[in-house]
Amino acid sequence: MAKSEVPSDLPQVRLKINRRSSHPWIFQKMVEKPSVRLHAGSVVDILDRDGQWVGRGFYNGHSRIALRLLTTNPDERIDQDFFARRLERAITLRRQWLGLDAVTDAYRLVHSEGDQLSGLVVDRFGATLVLEFFAAGMFRFRSVIQEILAGQFPQSAFYWFAEEHVQKQESFDCRPPAPPPSAIITEHGVRFRVAPGSKHKTGFFLDQRDNRKTLAGLCAGRKVLDLCCNTGGFAVYAKVLGGAEEVVAVDLDEAALDLAKQNANLNQARIRFVQADLFPWLRDIIPSGQRYDVVVLDPSKQTRDREAVDFALKRYLDMNRLALQVVAPGGIFLTCSCTGLVSEETFLETLRRAAWQSGRTVQIFKIAGAAPDHPHLLHAPEGRYLKTVFCRVE
Repeated sequence: MAKSEVPSDLPQVRLKINRRSSHPWIFQKMVEKPSVRLHAGSVVDILDRDGQWVGRGFYNGHSRIALRLLTTNPDERIDQDFFARRLERAITLRRQWLGLDAVTDAYRLVHSEGDQLSGLVVDRFGATLVLEFFAAGMFRFRSVIQEILAGQFPQSAFYWFAEEHVQKQESFDCRPPAPPPSAIITEHGVRFRVAPGSKHKTGFFLDQRDNRKTLAGLCAGRKVLDLCCNTGGFAVYAKVLGGAEEVVAVDLDEAALDLAKQNANLNQARIRFVQADLFPWLRDIIPSGQRYDVVVLDPSKQTRDREAVDFALKRYLDMNRLALQVVAPGGIFLTCSCTGLVSEETFLETLRRAAWQSGRTVQIFKIAGAAPDHPHLLHAPEGRYLKTVFCRVE
């Protein structure tokens, strides 16, 4: 049977092009407007310009990403069994292959395109599962997804949300439930209080788990500075696992610092927290000659807008130039970017410029990314968003 003859009762959406890519996103400019009005997130069959069947996925005429391809198997329907298979595959990677239950009770269960579930992120925080929706189609299947996850993780509480800009772009209305109470999770023996429903991602930055442990191994007896410390992940690791002599953690966000202080107390860790904007704070301490053996710079995402990438790169340049100046000679600098629109190559070039402007020599000994529970598909590189660069600075 030719693909153009695939029997289906689904609406059909035709492309303006012949399909020459395996990427799960198909943008609006490549898609013919359907002859009938389709609700945002409708499941459709996708045909190319010549009428050949391409695959099956979600259609959203309101979104820049008009089609999210979910399967290229003509016999695979997008139903409860489909989600059961995909979710089981994702959970198996984390629990059986990666063995994360032996390390932590908090990890990413579903990483959107990386698990072939475009538009869905699921994070586990102990007995709470947090679902974040990036696509109207995934949101329409929320009850099915929750039912399957409840079977895999009995007695779990659920929280779900979508950021306002996503709801506007994708044209759906996600009303989250009341946030669950904060919970304590354990990671490599270190305890953290997490608050799903707060503005801090889905509750905690799980993607830096392995990088926190690597950093801790460099901190014994050292003076450590954690810039943009958020809820204290790197700072607490440096003190508790790393045995740092002194840890100073800086962030502008008062609510994040409050949680960071709780995390330090949970682990009986003495850390000095400073509420400040890193730019004036660093400019103030640089002339004093104050230096740190280990400096971490892990700022929040600088932009989601392609038009603002140049501004984001200027911010990265400025903050790295300042941070490099407070690294002691021969000290360690860990600098990070979670801005997906900034490639690793571009980030490294920005770091090179920052080093030149600050008069420092940077020796890179490790480049890493997100922990392995954040996989990405080779043909969907957008899932590889986190860049972490470990350096020695002279």
